[in-house]
Amino acid sequence: MMCFQSSYCADKDEVPETPTNLSTIRSFGSGSTDRTASGSDSNSQTSLEPRTKFRKIRYPSFSKRSSILREFKFSELKSATKNFAITSKLGEGGFGAVYTGTIKNPRDPTKEINVAVKQLGKRGFQGHKEWVTEVNVLGIVQHPNLVKLVGYCAEDHEKGIQRLLVYEYMPNRCVEYHLSSRSGTILSWLTRLKIAQDTARGLAYLHEGMDFQIIFRDFKSSNILVDDQWNAKLSDFGMARLGPKEGYSHVTTAVVGTMGYSAPEYIQTGRLTSKNDVWSYGVFLYELITGRRPMDRNRPAGEQKLLEWVRPFLDDKNFPLIVDSRLDGKYSLRSALKLSLIANKCLSRDPKSRPKMSEVLEMINQLVVVQSESVPRSPVSVPYGGEKTFQDMGNNNSNTTSIDMKLGDSAWFSRIWTWKPLISC
Repeated sequence: MMCFQSSYCADKDEVPETPTNLSTIRSFGSGSTDRTASGSDSNSQTSLEPRTKFRKIRYPSFSKRSSILREFKFSELKSATKNFAITSKLGEGGFGAVYTGTIKNPRDPTKEINVAVKQLGKRGFQGHKEWVTEVNVLGIVQHPNLVKLVGYCAEDHEKGIQRLLVYEYMPNRCVEYHLSSRSGTILSWLTRLKIAQDTARGLAYLHEGMDFQIIFRDFKSSNILVDDQWNAKLSDFGMARLGPKEGYSHVTTAVVGTMGYSAPEYIQTGRLTSKNDVWSYGVFLYELITGRRPMDRNRPAGEQKLLEWVRPFLDDKNFPLIVDSRLDGKYSLRSALKLSLIANKCLSRDPKSRPKMSEVLEMINQLVVVQSESVPRSPVSVPYGGEKTFQDMGNNNSNTTSIDMKLGDSAWFSRIWTWKPLISC
C-alpha cells in the first residue's frame, strides 16, 4: 500500500522538535505546530534543524501512568532476539525491522514470554518522532483491543542511537495478510465480524473512552494484529495525534497516511478529526467483505480502487459478486449486506453525517449478536447454524431481499467525493 503526503501543506505544520521538547505531553500532539480550527499556532516555536544524534532523554509521557513501562537495555534486547538474527526477523515496515524474542516474565522470573521487538531504522528525526509518539500513546492507554507495549529502549552509542519498542507477541500476524492470497488460511465470515467488532471497540476507546481524544490517523488492515485467540488489536501509533482542544472542531496537520484509507476532506484540507478514522474504518469493512485491498495497481484499471469498483454492485441482487470468493459462498448474505450498510454510513461524504465510533460499535454488536454460533478460534471458514448461507440459498431469490434496505442506503456512492493525492511515494 502506497503512502502519501500532500504538497499543499508546508513542512512547518510538522516542525521537528528537539529532544528537550519531548519530555512532556507537548511532544505527542498538542504542543506541536498542528493548528487548531482558528488556524493559529497553538504554541509559537522556532524551527530548528534536526540533529543527527540525540541526547538521552527522559521517557516522554502524558502522566505518571507511563511508569508501568519497562526500560530495557540494548544488550537485553540484543540477547532476546539472538543478536537480531535473520531467523528472528518477523518483517520490516516504514518504522524499521521487527524481530521476535523472549524475555523473562516480570511477574514470574522463572518463566519466559514471547515479545516482538521493533527497531528504529535509519530514518533520521522523523523516525525518532514516530518512536516518541508510539511510546507516548501506548505508555498511557490500555485496552484489550490495543497492542500492549511492554517497554522501550533509548540508548546512544558511538556507533549511533538505538530506539526500540517491545510489544506483546501477536502470533497470527496482521489482518491484511490473512485477507491476501499469501495466507494459507481463510478468515471465516464469523471471524471477520469478530475482527470488525474488536477494531471498532479499539477505535471507540481512543475517541471516546478517555478524558482526552486520540486520532489514530493510520487505521488500515496491516495495522490490525491478531493474537492466538483471533482477537484483533490496533497497532502502530506513530502517526497518531491528540484530538482538537475543547471548543475547536479540528486540528490542521500535514497530510500523512496510506493511500485509499484517508478521508477526502482530510486529504484536501488537512483538517483532521476523529471522522477521518471513521472513514478509514468504513474502507476496512469493505476490505473484510471483498477480501481486496483499497488500492491495488496489479488489478485491471476499473478494479484498482476498491470503493469505485464496488459502486455498481451495492444492491441485494448484485452484491454477492463482490463478496470474497475465497469464502466459497459460506457466509450470511443478510449479514454481509448489513455490514455494507454500516460501511456506507462511515463513508458519508459529509463528515458530520458519519456516526461516532461508539455508534458504529453498537451497530456491529447488534450484527454479531444475531449470529447463533460462537466465533471460531480458527480462521477456517465454517457453515453457520440458524441462518442460511449464500451457498445454501441457491437460486431462491426470495431470500436475497430479506434485509431491510431503505432508499438511499446504497445510492450514496454516486455522490462520493472523488479525490486524488497530489504526491505519492
